[in-house]
Amino acid sequence: MKYTHIFFDLDHTLWDFERNSEEAMGEAYGELNIEQFLGVSYKKFSPVYNTINQKYWERFRNGFVSRSDLRWKRMQSTFLEFKKFDDDLSVKLGESYLEKLPLKTHLFPHAKEVLDHCRTKKYELHLITNGFEGTQIKKITNSGIADYFDEMISSERALCSKPTAEIFEYAMRITNTTADKSIMIGDHFDVDIIGAKNVGMDQVYFNPKQRDNNDGATHEISCLSELLSIL
Repeated sequence: MKYTHIFFDLDHTLWDFERNSEEAMGEAYGELNIEQFLGVSYKKFSPVYNTINQKYWERFRNGFVSRSDLRWKRMQSTFLEFKKFDDDLSVKLGESYLEKLPLKTHLFPHAKEVLDHCRTKKYELHLITNGFEGTQIKKITNSGIADYFDEMISSERALCSKPTAEIFEYAMRITNTTADKSIMIGDHFDVDIIGAKNVGMDQVYFNPKQRDNNDGATHEISCLSELLSIL
C-alpha cells in the first residue's frame, strides 16, 4: 500500500459547505429580520454575500484580514452593497450564522462510505482545514464523522494556512509521516492541491463542478465514490 496517511480537506470536500451555509444563513437572515432592514429577499442577498465572502477568505488566507474581522466585516460589506450600514446588525448576523452553521449535517454523497473504506484499509485519516477550529470540531461532531480522524490540523492550531508549505509540514510532523506516504484530498485547486504538491505530497482534486485547471493533480475526481478505486 503506497499511502499510510490520508489528509482530507473538510469544507466543500466532505462537508457540503454550500448547502449547509445556505440553510444557516437563511435562518439567521429570517430571525434577524434582515429582509426588512435591507429591503431585499434572502434570494437576492445570498449571491452577493457569497461573492464577498470568497473575497474575504482570500484576503484572510493572505494575511490581510484577521479572524475576528472576517466574522462580521463580510456581512458589513454585503450590507453596503445594498446601500445600508449597521455595524451592530452586521456583528449579530455574523454571530448567528456561525452559531447555526456547525449544527448543519449535510455531507457530500458517499462521504461516509469512503471513510468506512479507508478505515477498513487501516489508513490513518486526518483533516487539514483553514476553518475556525471550534467551528470545525462542531461540524464533524454533529455530522457524525469525528471518530474517523486521528488529527484535525486547523490553520488556527498550526498558526499558518493552506496553501503554505508550513501547514503541510506541521501536519506531517504531528502525524509522524512523510510526503511520499501521504495523499491530500481537497476541492480547492490553488489551496489544497498546489499546497500539497509544493511539499511533494500526492493529491486528489475533488472537482464536482468540473472546473478547468491547467496544472494537473495526481488524480482528479468528480464524485467521492471514485476514491474507492484510488485508495
